[in-house]
Amino acid sequence: MLRLLADEDFNGRVLRGLLRREPSLDLVRVQDVGLSGLHDRQVLAWAANERRLLLTHDATTMTKYGYERMAQGLFTSGIVEVDQALPLGLVINDLFLLATGSLDNEWDNQVVYLPLR
Repeated sequence: MLRLLADEDFNGRVLRGLLRREPSLDLVRVQDVGLSGLHDRQVLAWAANERRLLLTHDATTMTKYGYERMAQGLFTSGIVEVDQALPLGLVINDLFLLATGSLDNEWDNQVVYLPLR
């Protein structure tokens, strides 16, 4: 099962729903690990070091810095960009499928967009 890190502004209702669906998920929030207020680059570096797939709603900078890291040859453990306008149940289902049905390194150096297609 994948290890997940939720960005600082990630929808808490999604996270609570995901954990209700699968309580054993290894899911932490930026706030839980002392990364609040840090630059996106630092959050990405921490996620890569901890091998955690990063969940974000930040379509402007987080994915930009993720692509920047990859272009520089730096490892990223993957980014999942989630559109905030998506229905809550769809997001929870797609994230559940990613977290429980993926290989440990399947999303390394990739950006994935929800909804899954």
